[in-house]
Amino acid sequence: MNFEVLTGNYAIYRFGNASLLPDWIYSSGFYSITKTRDEISVVAAQNDLISSDIVCNKDWRIIKIKGPLDFSLVSIIADISAIFKRKKISVFTLSTYDTDYFLIKQKDLEVGIHALIENDHNITIEKKKASE
Repeated sequence: MNFEVLTGNYAIYRFGNASLLPDWIYSSGFYSITKTRDEISVVAAQNDLISSDIVCNKDWRIIKIKGPLDFSLVSIIADISAIFKRKKISVFTLSTYDTDYFLIKQKDLEVGIHALIENDHNITIEKKKASE
């Protein structure tokens, strides 16, 4: 498979299920919002200037499977997660219509990249845009 490491650090935010989300989330180059009866979880660019009442977990990096992936494919998340598990790397996964994303901590990024390469996967690093 082909992977791409997205630039920048990301955070996973937790809001109450009736919360209005702050505008800065929508300016993130990548964001994902999931609402349940219990909470709203948001993955977005890390914002170090947030108020102390926002619960978040920082210093995540995103590794994207270059897609689109066919819906008939099975066990992709399990297989890639197993690679990270062998290296004791915690993952947070997201799926979209086209592909899957793995979030791993910044401190584990180099080991995670090497683990993917050792398992015959190709990986590139997203080029920074001039505005970043």
